[in-house]
Amino acid sequence: MKKEYWLFLVFVFAALFCSCAAGPNSAVHSSVGGNIAGFWLGLWHGFICPFAFIVSLFSEKVGLYEIHNNSHLYDFGFLTGIMLLFEAADSQR
Repeated sequence: MKKEYWLFLVFVFAALFCSCAAGPNSAVHSSVGGNIAGFWLGLWHGFICPFAFIVSLFSEKVGLYEIHNNSHLYDFGFLTGIMLLFEAADSQR
């Protein structure tokens, strides 16, 4: 009985973790109006992310992340912008 319980528990946790895995972004490298977001726009979006989050709570037209991007460079810029923002806030202490 105990072995079946642990096996069931492992299966439930495996299913839970697999259901939270990120999927592919089908909008990567597709442009809207001919513009694809790159590193610099990712950096800017990362820097304004906390403010954009507050605005997105009240407006459906504002998003936190540009889905039409060039993948790794935009992601790197986005994370760098977030880190720079929090580093600047932390250095004020």
